[in-house]
Amino acid sequence: MTRILFVDDDLRFLEALRVGLGPRADTWSMTFVESGARALEELERAPQDVLVADVRMPAMDGAQLLRTVRERWPDTVRIVLSGAADLGDVVRLLPVAHQYLSKPCLARRLEEVIERSLDLKAILSKSVLRALLGGTDRLPAQPRVFSRLQVAMANEKISTREVSRIIRADAMVTAKVLQIVNSAFFRPARRVTSIEQAVTYLGFPAVRNLAMCAEVFAHRPRNGSTVPLNLERLQQHANRVAAVVHALTAETAWNDDAVLSALLHDIGYWVLVQERPRELEKALEVAIADRIPMHEAETRVLGASHAEVGAYLLGLWGLPYPIVEAIARHHTPEAVRIGKFDVLPALAVAMALSGTDDSDVFLKTTPRSNGVKESYLGSLDAPFTWSQAEERAVECLRRIDREGG
Repeated sequence: MTRILFVDDDLRFLEALRVGLGPRADTWSMTFVESGARALEELERAPQDVLVADVRMPAMDGAQLLRTVRERWPDTVRIVLSGAADLGDVVRLLPVAHQYLSKPCLARRLEEVIERSLDLKAILSKSVLRALLGGTDRLPAQPRVFSRLQVAMANEKISTREVSRIIRADAMVTAKVLQIVNSAFFRPARRVTSIEQAVTYLGFPAVRNLAMCAEVFAHRPRNGSTVPLNLERLQQHANRVAAVVHALTAETAWNDDAVLSALLHDIGYWVLVQERPRELEKALEVAIADRIPMHEAETRVLGASHAEVGAYLLGLWGLPYPIVEAIARHHTPEAVRIGKFDVLPALAVAMALSGTDDSDVFLKTTPRSNGVKESYLGSLDAPFTWSQAEERAVECLRRIDREGG
């Protein structure tokens, strides 16, 4: 059975969880404890698949607990469920929590998050991925600037000056971040000329994400690949999808995660071009011969698609689960039980409305992916209709094309 550990110093809340999740007792082995110390005792007794913890607890708070669990039981999914967290708490939790939920939270919503996390964990644990990528010592390392920013942002007293200093230490990242922030994508009121201004304008999470993309896209695969894949076109495709995602999610709290998932949704191709070019070329031949989308052909040839490969890499890097899930499922969003519009649906809808497709990046014509339709958005608790989403997409893409962003 799936083992789930709930930690909260509010005993009444724990009891409410026990009652609300009671119907899952036949498939979930649930333990409820009132302190971080008790949680560690339970983990010592039996490793848990999922940990759901409050943030502010006496003696050992949620951040300390999750940090310890990350170090000692890294396979445990770590979810924060709290009603008292401020911005400082959220920043501290970025490096240690997979998911963040606010109280009050319906039992149905908590069930959905746990199930999606377990589903993603199963995808990333596929033996084919470990065989495909786990044996190589040449996988891209976690971008250094991004990693340093992750650590720095765990300090709730971090200043704009300190964040700017980390970014300025890499001239390439500095230039790329300033280029992006001044593009039509973000539409600043005036030209941003310094990293300090960029940090102030965009905020810590957005600048951290842009720094990561700058590092990823700056490193080209080694020479010698014969795969007819245009990496410049691949990045342009990602940028257009990200522009639509930004238009669809600009007013949400998870806009930064959604935009980053769009910018990196095809990062798996960076890995495959470098590590498995022959298999990728074979998949291209299969896609053309059998008239199937590339991601299906990749699964036939490699046992996994670029989507799963990219998610595996970002999972190794410790990115938040909503981003990793969106990248893993960006071609198969219907396979995930979702009741609300969040990062994965935003990426799937943006891909469908961006006017571009993964297939466009290959120099040989391949069948286009089967994107989501109006019925998919209609099945969610989305803040707009399909026609309204189309209007946002058309408007932002026209602006991007007009202003050259």
